[in-house]
Amino acid sequence: MSILASRQEKQEKRRSEVSPEIKEKQTRLAAESRAVHRLVYWIVGIIAALLVIIGLMTYRYVKQSLKPLDATDDKRVTVTVPIGSSNKEIAARLQSHNVIKSATVFSYYVKMHNFTDFQAGKYYFSPSMTLDQIITQLQKGHSQRKIVGKVLIKEGVMVADIAKTVGKNTKWSEKDFLALMTNEKFLQSLEKKYPKLLKSSMDSKDVRYHLEGYLFPLTYSVYEGETLKELVTEMVKSTDERLASYYSAIAGKNLTVQQTLTLASLVEREGVQETDRKKIAGVFFNRLAIDMPIQSDISVMYALNTHKESLTNKDTAVDSPYNLYVHTGYGPGPFNSPSLQSIRAVLSPSDQDQNYLYFVANLKTGKVYYSHTYEEHLQTNSSIGQ
Repeated sequence: MSILASRQEKQEKRRSEVSPEIKEKQTRLAAESRAVHRLVYWIVGIIAALLVIIGLMTYRYVKQSLKPLDATDDKRVTVTVPIGSSNKEIAARLQSHNVIKSATVFSYYVKMHNFTDFQAGKYYFSPSMTLDQIITQLQKGHSQRKIVGKVLIKEGVMVADIAKTVGKNTKWSEKDFLALMTNEKFLQSLEKKYPKLLKSSMDSKDVRYHLEGYLFPLTYSVYEGETLKELVTEMVKSTDERLASYYSAIAGKNLTVQQTLTLASLVEREGVQETDRKKIAGVFFNRLAIDMPIQSDISVMYALNTHKESLTNKDTAVDSPYNLYVHTGYGPGPFNSPSLQSIRAVLSPSDQDQNYLYFVANLKTGKVYYSHTYEEHLQTNSSIGQ
C-alpha cells in the first residue's frame, strides 16, 4: 500500500470517528441557519406587502386629493393671499380653509405642471372646485365676485374716522359700523379667531373701542354680497398677518400687543420720519421707566373726542382714563390705526441711552428737538417760537 493511500485511509477513519457532541452541534447550527433564512424571507415578505399597501393607499390618497374636496358643496369660502406668498403658503391656506384636501398634493401638482404667476388678492373658492379651476383663478388674480366699493383706511385714523369712510363708500351707515365696534358677541368671535392679536385688548378696561388700532391701514375692496362683519374681519386679519412675525419681539420686550399698538398710535401722530419715530418711542419708554406721564396731546384730544390746534390747561386736566397728561402708564389702549413703521419704531426705539424726556417739533420745518430736562424743553420751545 502506498504512503498516499495510507494517509487517505487515516483521514477517512478520523472523519468516521467525529464525536456525537460535534455532530449534534453541526445539526443545531444547520437548523438555526434554516430558521434564520425563513425569518429573513418572512420579514422581507411583510415589508414587501406593507410597501404595496402603502403604495396603494398613497395612490388612492393622491387620486382623491386631485379631485374636488366636496363636489356637492358650492358654498363660497373667502381666502386672502398676501403679497409675496409662496406656492406652499397658498396651498396651506387653501387646506386650512377647507377648499382642498391636501396642501402637499396641491404643491406637487403645481410644481409638476410648472404653474406660476399666482396673484395676491382676495378670492372666493368653494370645495366643489377642481385644482385646475382653483389654479386658473389664482393665475387670473381677481375675485369671481363683483367689487361694489372700496374703503381706504389711512395711517393714523381713528375708528370714528373709519366709520365715516364706510358710511360714505358702502351701503352701510356710520352708525352700523360703530354699533359693530361695540358688539360683544362679534368681538368675542374675533378674539377666538385671532387670540394672539386681540387677547390683551379684550382684557383691557375702560376701552372705548376694542378694535381701535387693530384695523390695519389699507384699501379694502367691498364685494357684492359681503357683510359688514366680513369686511371688518378682513381688516383685523390684515393686522394679524402683519404682526405675526413680531409677536415674539413684543413678548421679548415684556409688552402686550395692546401696549405696543398704544405707543405706536402715539408715535404715528407725533413723528413723521422713521428716525424721529424711533427717538420719540425712546422718549416714551424713558418716561414710562420713571413712572412719568407720557403727556401726549394726542391722548388728550382722544379723551375729548375732538381735534384742536392747541390745548388749554382745562383740556389737559380732562377726567378720562385716556388722558395721559393726568394718568401714568399706557392708558386703556390705542388712539388710532398705526402704520407698520410706527410699530417697528416701538419695538426698536433709538437713543434711549441719551435719557431724553422731552421733544418738540418745529411746525415750519418739521425738525424734532429733544431735551433732557423741562428747562431745556422750555428754552427749545422759545427758540423755535412754539
